[in-house]
Formats: sequence, structure tokens, C-alpha cells
Amino acid sequence: MEVIYSFSGSVKSDLDSVKIFLKTILEKLTEYIDDEDLFFDIRLILNELIVNGAIHGNCENINKLVFLTLILDQEGIKINVKDEGCGINHEIDSYDVEDMKCSGRGLILVEALTDSLILDRNEIFAVKYI
Repeated sequence: MEVIYSFSGSVKSDLDSVKIFLKTILEKLTEYIDDEDLFFDIRLILNELIVNGAIHGNCENINKLVFLTLILDQEGIKINVKDEGCGINHEIDSYDVEDMKCSGRGLILVEALTDSLILDRNEIFAVKYI
């Protein structure tokens, strides 16, 4: 499959840096994605995964990085986010909406918006088909 756009980079676990990092990536993706609903989903997925990596994974330690690799092709977008924390210990299936807990809610959103989501300690792989 022909790659339309790819990105690989990292950001310090500082929310101001994350905001600029995300803005830069999203601006570039607008050149390739004109479907507003699809773009909204991708923006939410990237925001949740990268912010979660900075806040929960790296505990906002600015000496730790959140790494992002993404590949956009004609089938969809493949996203890999990795932080330098100790890893996630969360079962998505155990999240109960009735509990009104904040912890895990972002991953529930990401799971709902993606076609495939794999959690592997401090690394997350997500796929959204176009």
C-alpha cells in the first residue's frame, strides 16, 4: 500500500509542548484528510493518546518523552504512541460508565473511534480505516 504521509517524532511530557506538537501534526494532516468527521476522530485519538502518555505514562516529567509514529495510506491511519513510563494497567472492558470515573475514559473514546486498538505496557497501537 502506498504511503500518503508518515510522521515519526517525539515530544517532552509538558502540556504546552504537547499542544504545539499536536497542532503541527494536525495542520499537516489537513493537507491529506478533507473529511471533517474523519479528521475530528483522528484529532481526538491523537490528543487522547499523546496527552495520556505525557500525563499518566510519564507523570508530566519533562525529562521523559512521548513518541509518535503515524502512517497514512489509502486504507487508513496507523498510530503508534509510546511513553517512557512504567506502562498501563487498565482493562478497557472493565470500565463502567455508571461509575463516572475519569480514569480510563480517554481509552474508551479511542477504542470507540478506532477499528483496532492494542495496549502493550507503555505502547499503544491504533488503526482507523478510511
